[in-house]
Amino acid sequence: MESGLKLSTIKHPGFIKTVKSEINSSDKVALIRKGNELFNSGKYEIAKRIFITTGYSDGLIRMGDYYAKNKNHADALKMYWLAPAPEQFEQISERTAMIIRKWLKEEEKVNE
Repeated sequence: MESGLKLSTIKHPGFIKTVKSEINSSDKVALIRKGNELFNSGKYEIAKRIFITTGYSDGLIRMGDYYAKNKNHADALKMYWLAPAPEQFEQISERTAMIIRKWLKEEEKVNE
């Protein structure tokens, strides 16, 4: 990136930590392009850090889709929440709730 902003300056996001402010528009565009390149080359975690830092909704949704496809629903929920992508978030939330209900019913039967 020609602006002087380096990927190494992006902090790890922790659970859900965003840094949407303090990035000028040219740096943001350069970061998003780099994030898309990284995502397309399979470097998902670095791409995710960039998408979170820039608040790039499309990238966050792509990360959510990637996690959902790989059955990592907790991380998919985080990405959809940050995007925001309410439809995708709701779909995974509903599926998760159904699974928990099923587990509870199974546990009740075992304890009877």
